[in-house]
Amino acid sequence: MPLPSRFIAGLLLSWLALCSASLRAETLDGAVQALHLLDYFSADYSASAATAQVRDTERDRQQLQSLNQVQELLGGLPARPQQAALVQSAAALLAAAQQPAEGLSVVRQARHLGAQLAAAYEISQAPLITPDPSRGAPLYAQHCAVCHGDAGAGDGPAGVGLEPPPGDLRDPARFDQLSLYALFNTLGLGIDGSDMPAFADQLDERQRWDLASYIASFSAAPASAGSQRFDLAELARQTPAEIAASQGAEAVAAFRAQRAQPPVVQRGPRQLLDYTASTLDKSLAAYRAGDHEQAYDLSVAAYLEGFELVESSLDNLDAALRMETEKSLMAYRQAVQDARPVDEAAQLLDVAQSKLKASAEALGGEGLSQSLSFVSSLLILLREGLEAILVLAAILAFLRNTGQQAATRSVHIGWGLAMLAGLATWAVAAYLIDVGGAQRELMEGCTALFASVMVLWLGVWMHDRRHAAAWQDYIKSSLVGGGGRFGFAALAFFSVYRELFEVILFYETLWLQAGPVGHGAVIAGAGVAVVLLIGLAWIILRGSARLPLGLFFGINAALLCALSVVFAGHGVKALQEAGVFGTHPVAFFDFDWLGIHADAYSLAAQALALLAVVVLYGRSKLAERKRVPAV
Repeated sequence: MPLPSRFIAGLLLSWLALCSASLRAETLDGAVQALHLLDYFSADYSASAATAQVRDTERDRQQLQSLNQVQELLGGLPARPQQAALVQSAAALLAAAQQPAEGLSVVRQARHLGAQLAAAYEISQAPLITPDPSRGAPLYAQHCAVCHGDAGAGDGPAGVGLEPPPGDLRDPARFDQLSLYALFNTLGLGIDGSDMPAFADQLDERQRWDLASYIASFSAAPASAGSQRFDLAELARQTPAEIAASQGAEAVAAFRAQRAQPPVVQRGPRQLLDYTASTLDKSLAAYRAGDHEQAYDLSVAAYLEGFELVESSLDNLDAALRMETEKSLMAYRQAVQDARPVDEAAQLLDVAQSKLKASAEALGGEGLSQSLSFVSSLLILLREGLEAILVLAAILAFLRNTGQQAATRSVHIGWGLAMLAGLATWAVAAYLIDVGGAQRELMEGCTALFASVMVLWLGVWMHDRRHAAAWQDYIKSSLVGGGGRFGFAALAFFSVYRELFEVILFYETLWLQAGPVGHGAVIAGAGVAVVLLIGLAWIILRGSARLPLGLFFGINAALLCALSVVFAGHGVKALQEAGVFGTHPVAFFDFDWLGIHADAYSLAAQALALLAVVVLYGRSKLAERKRVPAV
C-alpha cells in the first residue's frame, strides 16, 4: 500500500482508539478493534491476577483504559438489537475490573463479552483457508525476528531498550490466554502503548493467519498432538486456558500442538474461491467507506491469493468459464481503480460473485479428483514447457546445422543454470522469504517482457544470417570469440527460467489441491508430459536437420519472432494481474496460448512487438539490397 494510505490507516486506527465516531467504526472495524482490546485485556488481567499485583500499577491503569475504549467503541457501532446489552456488559466489566475481585471471574466475563460481540456483529474468528505455519516461518523471519529473536525469546537486536520489551513468545502462561484469532488480530492492528506495529498494510489476511499459527508453535510441543482432534473453528477461537479448564492437561497439550500445526492443510478449490469471495466483500465494504486504495488492494489480493491458484485446474474443465470469471474480477477491480459509483461497482461485484460460485461448482469438493489432477499436471507442464522447448530446439538445431556443435555447450549451461535458479527461487520462497501473488506476477511479467526482447533479437539475427556468406562472416567475427555464445546462453536461461517459474507456482498449488490421494496422479501427469516434451524436441531437431540452411533459418526466425509477440502479451497480462496498471477491455477475441487477450494494453504491447519485427526485417531487407549490387 502506498505511503499516503498507510498514514491514513494509522490515523484512523488511532482515532478509533480515542472515539467512536470514525468511519472505520461505521464499517464494523470498531467491533474488530473492541474484540482485540478484550482479548488482550483478558491475557493481561490474568497475568496481573496470577502475580497478585496491586490495583495502582501502570499495567492496571492501561487495562482500565482499554476497557474504557471498548465501551466507547461499542457505543459507536451501527445499531443492532444487542448493542445496548453489549454496552451495559462493558460497563459491568469495567466496574468489576476496578474492584478487588477474583481475577478469573473478570477474565471469564471479558471472554463472554467478546463472544457476544462476535455473534452480534457477525465477526468471523476462523480462517477460510487452514493456516500453514511453513508459510508463516519466512514471514516471521522478515517481520518479527528482529525484535522477538529467531527462537521467539524476545531477544532480537531491535528489541534492546524497548519499553515495554518484546514479549517472550515461548511463554505458555501468557499465550495460553490468547486465541489464534487474537494473534491474527494483533498482527493486523498492532498493540497500543508498545512498539508492536500493525501489519495490515503489509500482510494480507491469509499471511497473517499463517504467521499466527507459526507464532503459536513457540509455546507448543509438536509431539503432543495426541489422538483427540479439534476442528479449525475451535483452534482459532478458543484459548489453551479454556481447553485446560474444561478438558484437562492432556487435551490442552494436544490443542497447543494442533493450533501450531493444523492436522490437515486444506487448500482445495472451494476454500480458495471462498477466500476470493470473502476478500471481495471486504473490498466493497472499504469502497463504500471511501477507502479506495484499501478496496483496490483487497481486490488484487482476492485474485492473486485465491482465484489465480485454481485458474489452471478450471481452465482444463471449462476454459470459457475461467475466462469469464477472470474478466469479471478484473472489471470490478478496474471500477474501483476508476472510482466509479458504488452502485456500479456493487453490480460488477455481483457478476463476479456469481461467476465464482459457478467456478466452485465446476471444480467441486474440497480437493481435485485423480483424473483432474492427472490432466492438470499433464497440461501445465506441456503448456509451459512447449515454449521453452521451441526456443531451445531452434537454437540447438541452428548450431548443429551450421557446424557449430561446440557452441551447444553454452546453451546447455544456460538452461542448466535456469533450472538451478528456478529451484533456488522455490527454496527461497518456501523457506526464506514469502513471495506473494503480486511479487510472483511482477517477476513473471518482467521476465516475459525481457524474454520477448531476447527472442525477437535472435529471430532477426537469424534472418540476417540466413545466407551462407553472411553466416560464415559471423562465424569468423563473433561466435568463435564467445560473444555469440553468451547471447545464446542468456536466451536459453531466460526462456527456461520464465517457464520454470510458472511451473513451480502451478505445481505447488496443484499439489496442495490434489491432497495425498491425488499426489500419484500429479506425478504421473508430470511424467507423461516430460516424455511428450522430449519426443517433441526430438521431432523438431530431427526434422530441422533435413531443411536447407536458408529455409531452416527463415522458419526459425519466423517462429522466434512469433514467440516474441506471444511473450509480450503474456508479460503485460501478468503485470495487470499484479496490479501494476489497470485493464481496458476491447471487442476482440482471446487466445491464451498465443498471448492474445481482449485488452487494449496487452494488444498494444503485441502490436509494438509486431511493429518492431516489421521495422527490423525492413532494415534487414534494405541492407540486403545494398549488398546485392556490390556482389
